[in-house]
Amino acid sequence: MQQRIAFVLALLVIILPLACSEEIEPGTTTKTSPVVSNVAVGTVHMADQQVMYEAVGTVQAGITSDLASKLLGTVEAVQVREGDQVKEGDPLVIIDQRQVKAAFRGAEAGLAETNKALAAAISTREAEKAQSGLARATYERFVRLRRDGSVSQQEFEEIQARHQEAEASLKRAEAMVAAATARISRAEAALTTADVASKDAVITAPHDGVITRKLIDKGDLARPGTPLLTLETTNRFCVDMVIPEMYIGYIRPEQKVLIRVPALQAEPLEGTVCTIVPSADPRSRSFVVKVRMPIDIKARSGMFARVQVPTGQAKTILVARRAVVRHGQLTGFYLVDADNTARFRLIRTGKTYGDSIEVLSGLKTGDRYVLEPTPELQDGSRVEVAQ
Repeated sequence: MQQRIAFVLALLVIILPLACSEEIEPGTTTKTSPVVSNVAVGTVHMADQQVMYEAVGTVQAGITSDLASKLLGTVEAVQVREGDQVKEGDPLVIIDQRQVKAAFRGAEAGLAETNKALAAAISTREAEKAQSGLARATYERFVRLRRDGSVSQQEFEEIQARHQEAEASLKRAEAMVAAATARISRAEAALTTADVASKDAVITAPHDGVITRKLIDKGDLARPGTPLLTLETTNRFCVDMVIPEMYIGYIRPEQKVLIRVPALQAEPLEGTVCTIVPSADPRSRSFVVKVRMPIDIKARSGMFARVQVPTGQAKTILVARRAVVRHGQLTGFYLVDADNTARFRLIRTGKTYGDSIEVLSGLKTGDRYVLEPTPELQDGSRVEVAQ
């Protein structure tokens, strides 16, 4: 039995090396690349492109009015709330008018009194004018009689004194008339002031707009100069943007610039530079520039905006934006080599200009690329270029 086992083992030792020494050759397979037909191909070239500085800004109303009271008084009524649309002249806040009305009635009474005093002064002046005329005529007659020696010196001096006294009385009467006339002017001014004050007790809208802030309620004390409401226009807005001092030389009045307001989700708007603040902020070394937006834009104060300011020309590589292919975090193009084979190449892109995009690295002038990659296009695909 043991001999038989030994024989089997010896036989296996001989057969196994012979079996392992035989090699099996792999089969021959042919792998063909897919062919994509009718592929639009473009050529990379350098182009002169406007260089832009993108400034950030904030949308502001064209006119913002902080409405305050000119009087010290209690608020009787507030006619509006935040968000209300108002027209020019609409009453907004009413201040207690009792004191104003009392002052107005006092001014009217004062004017009536001064008118009576003026009438009395005019009457006195007319009487004194008559006395003065009589005294003058008497004096002139006594002057002739004195030359003829018909009156004594004492009689002449008495008539002369009466004449002088009548002249002085007339001057006093005329002065009283002038004083009464001046008091009437002051009384009329006081009445006008009281009338204006009565109108100031009702705060009205200085222009069309929307109420954006309400800082007072009924029963509060309104103080002169303290804001009560904020009124903003709704059909004219501007963008307050901040420009570093190195770019301020590229800004000029009435210059056209492009404005983007992301919240509006609209195409870029054409704005006009309307104000350039001449002094810079010493801390940030920047200037504030106001850009007027088109009329009737549905914007709101406080919205974020970007403004593109042209700063010159530069040579850049621009390609069609639709040719960009994104695989996760990777951005690339399908280049077409001399054998019309598509090769995926990573690139680094820059700014977007309409339907074109700037390529910072990964391409060179003369490269051919697929304009509109399709889902079946892969790295290594053969392409048939569309005519």
